[in-house]
Order: sequence, then C-alpha cells, then structure tokens
Amino acid sequence: MAKITASVFTSHVPAIGAAMDLGKTHEDYWKPVFAGYEFGKQWVKDNKPDVIFLVYNDHATAFSLDLIPTFAIGTAADYEVADEGFGPRPVPKVIGHPDLAAHIAQSVIQQDFDLTIVNKMAVDHGLTVPLSLMFGEQDPVKGAWPCPVIPFAVNVVQYPVPSGRRCYNLGQAIRKAVESYDEDINVHIWGTGGMSHQLQGPRAGLINKEFDNAFLDKLISDPDAAASIPHIDYVREAGSEGIELVMWLIARGAMADVAGGKPPKLAHRFYHVPASNTAVGHLILENT
Repeated sequence: MAKITASVFTSHVPAIGAAMDLGKTHEDYWKPVFAGYEFGKQWVKDNKPDVIFLVYNDHATAFSLDLIPTFAIGTAADYEVADEGFGPRPVPKVIGHPDLAAHIAQSVIQQDFDLTIVNKMAVDHGLTVPLSLMFGEQDPVKGAWPCPVIPFAVNVVQYPVPSGRRCYNLGQAIRKAVESYDEDINVHIWGTGGMSHQLQGPRAGLINKEFDNAFLDKLISDPDAAASIPHIDYVREAGSEGIELVMWLIARGAMADVAGGKPPKLAHRFYHVPASNTAVGHLILENT
C-alpha cells in the first residue's frame, strides 16, 4: 500500500525564486538562505518520493475573489507555470498524479471534508519555489521535476480561512486516504508558506523570531498544541501573512505519530531572516 514516509516544511518566498532565476544565489544577501537548503537537496535525492502531495496557497493566479475554494485538490495530468506579472518562472511544468489525486479526493470527501476538485489550473510560486529549493534548478524546456506532484491549494488569503485545527485534522484524513491507495508507492507531504511576515499596513516588514521558533518547536514535538493556536495569535504575533502557517499543520497532521505511531525523526531544521522582509523556515521530518 501507499505510505507517507516524510513531511517537508518550507517558506515559499517569491523573491527566492527570483534570486534563483536571475542567478543571484551566490550574492552575500542570499547565500545564507540557500545554504540552509543544501541538506534538503541531498536528502531528497537519497529519499526520493514517488509522489509529492504539496500544500500551498494560490496568489490570485488560478483563483481570484470571484471564486475562493477553502481546499482545492489538483487532479489534472499536468499544470502550467503561472504568469504572475513578469512572465512564468523558467521552470518545467508540473506533472500530476491523477489516479492518486482522485483517490485522495474520494476518500477525504467521504471522511466529511469538502474539497474543490480542479482539473485545470496554473501553479504559481507557492508551489514552484519549494520545488526549486529542494530539487535545484531545472531546465524549463528539456528538464522535468523528479516526480509527480499533487497540488493542494488552501485559502489563506481571503477571510474566512480554515483554522489550524481544521487543517491538522484534514492532514489525518489525507494520511488515511494515502494508506488506502492500492499501490506500493512512497509519498511525501509538503507544507509550505510562512513564516512570520506582513506585506502591508503600519506593521509591514514585521518578523517575529520568537513566535516562529516556538511554532517550530511545537510542530516537532507537540503538534496538537500548534493546532490549537487561534487565528488572532497568528495575526498579532506573526503578521497578517503569518496565517499561512496553518498549511504546515496539514502536513504535520499526516504524520504517523498523530495516529499513534512513533514520533518522527527530525532530519533537518533551518531558520533565517530576512529574505525579502520575510522569515524563512524549513523542517524535514521522517516517519520512523
């Protein structure tokens, strides 16, 4: 049967993608950021997944204020890279896994979570930057990402947004769905977005290192406590865009210990500020 073997957590700062695309990764400002992902790049080669279930948020490319799904699962065979105003990023299109995606949709909906099923959409930096950070630069024409990806978009842009507890419980439903898939494949689940940042208003540029690292501590050893953080605390402590951290709880809820298994192994932890006025966090947890 299919099995989730690891979860990966990372920020998806758009400027990180731009730094890669424009050849700026060796500049002094960016060196510390990319150094924090060297471990992950080797780790993912050594622990290559068959499929990645990637949780991210769309940034008004596939969706807009005309249509705002709370949870949307991509079931297409492939996904074009979105033009976010400066042309599409020079990376390969994303190949999906329609069979597993459809199975997860069926199973999760039967577990009483309402999902929007999306058969065609473009994917933006929320999804492509994490892939670039973990897999490195790819030829946009001749290259391809190393494995299929199932995009899972969460609304953390327009209120009302889902609670951390709802996301945590959804992760548990996704784990059950994956484990009921009748094929022996290795699945990684990635939670992306965050950490603390605010892009507008009097607090623009806010970064809260203490909150971020306390969240990482909870995510590793006490995910139930992380799932209990109320929305107002994210906004107050981590800025208006800090709410993106609820997406990490979907990936954490899918780990084996939440269902009574052994605690996960912490393979890697990284935190750095700033990266374009944003805190960057990164974790890798392995099921044991």
